[in-house]
Amino acid sequence: MTPAGGAAAPAGGAAAPAAIALEAGDGHRFELISIVPVGARRSLLWLPALGVAARHYLPLAQALARRGTAVFLHEWRGHGSSSLRAGRDCDWGYRELLQLDLAASEAAVAAALPALPRVAGGHSLGGQLAACRAGLAPDACGELWLAGCGAPYWRAFPARERLWLPLAYRVLPWLADRAGSLPGRRIGFGGNEARGVMRDWAGTALSGRYAAAGLGDLEPGMAAARVRLRAVVFDRDWLAPASSLRHLLSRLPQAKAEVATLDAAALGVPADHFQWMKSPGAVADFFDR
Repeated sequence: MTPAGGAAAPAGGAAAPAAIALEAGDGHRFELISIVPVGARRSLLWLPALGVAARHYLPLAQALARRGTAVFLHEWRGHGSSSLRAGRDCDWGYRELLQLDLAASEAAVAAALPALPRVAGGHSLGGQLAACRAGLAPDACGELWLAGCGAPYWRAFPARERLWLPLAYRVLPWLADRAGSLPGRRIGFGGNEARGVMRDWAGTALSGRYAAAGLGDLEPGMAAARVRLRAVVFDRDWLAPASSLRHLLSRLPQAKAEVATLDAAALGVPADHFQWMKSPGAVADFFDR
């Protein structure tokens, strides 16, 4: 990865990644990965899934850069280049992610490419928080791009999952409280996640409403957000089925949404929650339409 300000490539070629060092309002330090092609038509601030480091979206960023989108990969607090790691003495929730870290990344994108239309988006939890941020900061973007994204609300899932999801949604924050942070790598869900993040996430999963400690009810802002929205559903993605996306979209009634369902034939890889990241061409094509 080249330093910030590294050479960009033409829109039809492969742009070089650059790392932009950022600091949030509370001193949290992290890097924003940028891929900026010459002649870019728009900028995209992309938010990862729970527990996924930003670098894993480089194939998507390269694919979009070849199509003329400047991509900035946000790093979640506690992962990848972040200066913090969740633990008993280090905790945070959606408030820090939405108000501090995303504000820092948005300011960096605006400074780098002030004249370009701005898009925000993300994968899974990243897409949900992009939608929440659109409600908190309406000027941050005019368009949302979502992949494998839906509300975790247990009633928005097929009947089979509804049998056990409420129990899981109570156990995971309890486990995070007991251990000091969620040991996601050990249990196969997320990464090492902060207790506050798990409480905010489980609140939506159990109630169906978006809210966060220190921010209150996020849904009035989401309901007022007037954005164009493109969303991709993967047809074997049990973590974000089409029904969960519909619930998320119901919180954004002013959004003009276009939804595509992609299968293995379209992707060239299994159409599940994570495999598409290795072969994101079809996703990039849909976003770039």
